[in-house]
Amino acid sequence: MSTYSKIKVEPLFDGRCLQITLNAPKGNVLDGEMMREIIAAVEGEGSGEAVRALVFQGEGSHFSFGASVPEHQKDQVAEMLQTFHQLFRTLITASKPLIAVVRGQCLGGGLELAAFCHWIFAAEDAWFGQPEIQLAVFPPVASLVLPHRVGQSAADDLILTGRSIDAAEAKHLGLVHTIAADPLAAATAFFEKHLLKKSAQALEHTARAGRFLMYKQFLHHIDQLEKMYVQELMATDDANEGIAAFLEKRRPVWKH
Repeated sequence: MSTYSKIKVEPLFDGRCLQITLNAPKGNVLDGEMMREIIAAVEGEGSGEAVRALVFQGEGSHFSFGASVPEHQKDQVAEMLQTFHQLFRTLITASKPLIAVVRGQCLGGGLELAAFCHWIFAAEDAWFGQPEIQLAVFPPVASLVLPHRVGQSAADDLILTGRSIDAAEAKHLGLVHTIAADPLAAATAFFEKHLLKKSAQALEHTARAGRFLMYKQFLHHIDQLEKMYVQELMATDDANEGIAAFLEKRRPVWKH
């Protein structure tokens, strides 16, 4: 078992399930270091032949406040996005069933990671949102994944307004599978009942087949959205102003 500084990796059910905990509370911010550690864990422990599923959760009261805002600055954003998008390519290559256990805030890149999972088990206090538009930027992964998960209209609403929704609304949209007082217990019980006794090889192939179109479209288009973000969006005044205003804790002044 590898040693990590920003995640915790724990085998469950004698290694037939791997739990990956984002371990940087309070906000469990997805910075470059954490992203690289998740990639390493998925490629390492998570790639085991016996592993039926990967479970993601956040340490403490929240799943994740999202990707690191300082790393969204113009001189860092290209590397950050490249690493973040590599995380999803790694999950596609692994083709394991994915489960997210969400408590508290699940925002930005945190929601993109959770939405990429097959099932979300949420606490009653869970909130979900893509607030990037408030910083005058957009979420590339959510732009491709949310239409598959909740439909184009609901995806448009979340991405364009930046509003957050509670667990009940997220369940109504089909984003959340189960709301529970103890979402981790609910998730592990689900795994034990529905996945534990299945063939690991069959689960891997079925996970790949069931998402064949989504994964194909994601891999085809994510580079284009990354290029749009880095070369076009970050060339605008407002995107740089939005990031600067957030870091300086002031109201942004848009030039439009």
